[in-house]
Amino acid sequence: MRFGTASRIIALTAAASSLCFHSSVAVDAFHITPSSSSSSSASFRAATLATPKSLLSIARCSSSLPSSSSSSSALQSSSSSSTQQQVVVVEPRKLQLFNSLTRTKSPLTPLNSPHISMYTCGPTVYDSAHVGNFRAFLTYDVLKRTLLYLGYTVDHICNLTDVDDKIINKCNAESISLQELTNKYTMAFFDDLEALNIIKARAYPRATEHIDEMARLILDLEQNGLAYQSEEGSWYFSVSSKEGYGTNLVTLDPDQLRKGASSTTGGGGAQRSLSSGMALDADEYDAEKEGVRDFCLWKAYKPEFDREDAIWDPVVEIVEKGEVVQTRHIGKGRPGWHLECSAMARQYLGPTIDLHAGGIDLKFPHHENEIAQSEGANCAPFCNCWVHNGFVNIGDEKMSKSKGNFLTLRNACPTAEDVRAYRYLVVSSQYRNPLSFTEAALGAAKGALKRLDRIQVMIDDALLNYNNSNEDDDKDKDNSSTIAATVEKELANFEVAIADDLSMPRASACLFSIVKAAEKEFKRVAKLKKEDNSEEEEEEEAPSLDLVGLARVQKALKQMDQVFGIYYEVPQVMGEESTAGTDGDEGDVNGGAIPEDVMDLVVQRTAAKDAKDWELADSLRAKITELGFVVKDVKGGDPIVSKV
Repeated sequence: MRFGTASRIIALTAAASSLCFHSSVAVDAFHITPSSSSSSSASFRAATLATPKSLLSIARCSSSLPSSSSSSSALQSSSSSSTQQQVVVVEPRKLQLFNSLTRTKSPLTPLNSPHISMYTCGPTVYDSAHVGNFRAFLTYDVLKRTLLYLGYTVDHICNLTDVDDKIINKCNAESISLQELTNKYTMAFFDDLEALNIIKARAYPRATEHIDEMARLILDLEQNGLAYQSEEGSWYFSVSSKEGYGTNLVTLDPDQLRKGASSTTGGGGAQRSLSSGMALDADEYDAEKEGVRDFCLWKAYKPEFDREDAIWDPVVEIVEKGEVVQTRHIGKGRPGWHLECSAMARQYLGPTIDLHAGGIDLKFPHHENEIAQSEGANCAPFCNCWVHNGFVNIGDEKMSKSKGNFLTLRNACPTAEDVRAYRYLVVSSQYRNPLSFTEAALGAAKGALKRLDRIQVMIDDALLNYNNSNEDDDKDKDNSSTIAATVEKELANFEVAIADDLSMPRASACLFSIVKAAEKEFKRVAKLKKEDNSEEEEEEEAPSLDLVGLARVQKALKQMDQVFGIYYEVPQVMGEESTAGTDGDEGDVNGGAIPEDVMDLVVQRTAAKDAKDWELADSLRAKITELGFVVKDVKGGDPIVSKV
């Protein structure tokens, strides 16, 4: 009996003299004990998911087990019949991940296998997300797809930050409401997720919709001696009161956290850099802190800066024994950046979660602060495994707006082919290493996809009239097929690779080994046909393809694509949103006006390229960039011009 190459099978055979299994309640384990007539005695334990709907997979082999509604007498009757029953428990294959918490690679051990609770940091929706952001979202996707492939179920939550300093500043600059701005970029984000074929999370909770949960968490921290309110009304986390702060995901010297550089505050607070490249946490509310390392949980209302549509005055009811005994106001204001993730993770996934993922730049302060908040409020471990992906560099430089190499997904990938190639570029890389985004790298990804698409079409055509519905008839052929043997070998290697800290470069090598085997088969037959035609031998049977082997390749490509997610049609996306100006002065592929001097430079550059004057073409590209535009060459078509 085969349940799929991605799962381990444990077959438990025993007479069910005593079995109690209720699917309507949480069950930690069940035991199967052989009847007294059995010559051997054993006890088998299988973990189950503690949810109302158990996700334990049980195959009833020789005879069906009683349903959860069956009585114990029915079970006893089943036992007395001396019928042997085989209970098969399908356990997910173990996944090794590099855990930033332990700094080691170790097996992922969920609290309630095979269920995985997973929280990931989402975007701040004040602008279109850039290619660096989407490396993180694609890493989440590969991780989730791998878990699903290996037999787990995944409950995934991804937050949306829809209130912070950057959002308020942009609302003021564009004279629009907070909701209008954040809705605009939230929709753009979802469009981009769809374009990249990313499996959606169960929910994308917004910070502004969870103010009450954040207020309650603040009061829980206060009760545990970890939060205090300043004279002007802001709330802070008392770092000195939390043992182990700064040692969970990073190892910090307290001297590095001295207060200063508050004048550089922007967005969600000043970001002073450590030697590791991660940011130090400072806040524009530094003057109100009791400790220099303390961080802001709740920012008191400041009329000279804050907006009425970005201010809340939550009231928290204190309940004891089912009755409201007190109401508490934390004060008029808005949440600090770190607070929302702790509140949302607790609200949707509980006090302790299995997995938390994000970019490496979030290790400190954001994720370290999440740990402090969550464990301080819940008095329980927050997350058992932390996964962090590396940066995206533009060429050899870190991407940043100040360097003029800041690219949104739609700037960098204006065509459907580009978008799909970017997905492959990211998902085929080692997620923990830096990723260099260049035209050459994107071009190589396009070439790989064309090769994959070509072999898929060839196989589909070859198998058009091939009936492979009865696999039993093909067993002998399968055993003699060299292609089928290669497929089985590389599928096994593929599963080892993805289970080893998402080793996607190795997984890609397995994918193309299978592709190469199919390509060789087509070349073999083409060569034989050519030889037969040249010799004009009509009596011999025409050479035929190994259709059994090609059918196995077809299935393997679909199976591997459960993780890669590259065989899909990119949906039509909305027009690129401006990242540098207001609506109406966009200059991009969607019809926005491009200045004449820029277009003149584009025309000159095209002429220089046609004349193979590469030095002149490069200098003209640089001038175009200086004017705030990027030009992207399209093979066989006109170049695409868009704003930086």
